Amino acid sequence: MSEPPPVDRQEIAADLERARRTLHEILGRATAADFDRRSAGTRWTNEQLLFHMVFGYMVVRRLLILVRVFSRLPDRVGRGFARGLDAATPAFHEVNYLGSCAAATVFDRRRMGRQCDRVIANLQRSLARETEANLLRSMAFPVRWDPLFTETMTLEQVYRYPGKHFDFHRAQLTLG
Repeated sequence: MSEPPPVDRQEIAADLERARRTLHEILGRATAADFDRRSAGTRWTNEQLLFHMVFGYMVVRRLLILVRVFSRLPDRVGRGFARGLDAATPAFHEVNYLGSCAAATVFDRRRMGRQCDRVIANLQRSLARETEANLLRSMAFPVRWDPLFTETMTLEQVYRYPGKHFDFHRAQLTLG
């Protein structure tokens, strides 16, 4: 069996930077009315949704730890954990909604850009330190939590996830 091709870290790093720059562009051009307007297809305002998009990067930092731990345990442990999380999906969605509403009052339009800069810089450093073997580690995921989650995800896929999450929600913004 041949080895998988090396992970394209530059592509992942470029996507992290693309989203960071895009967020700053949005924050720089949106008006107060834009931030307060309801987004399309969510219960959030644009400002709350923008924070949720940044939060996707914050969550990845924790997901990386989980993958590193669960990938070393028997598969049945990780699958059981993912099933338990899937069972809690309704509560997760409510906490996810309310948490982004509350957090957007702290990491608002004036502060979320700096938070995004810090989180993405941390992810960039973490990505640069990962071994190829670590990037191939995987664990089961709760597929009901997010349409972008797959049943099993590698560390590489987790690094790629927040850009997809960002783009998915960017399409729901209703900016002028």
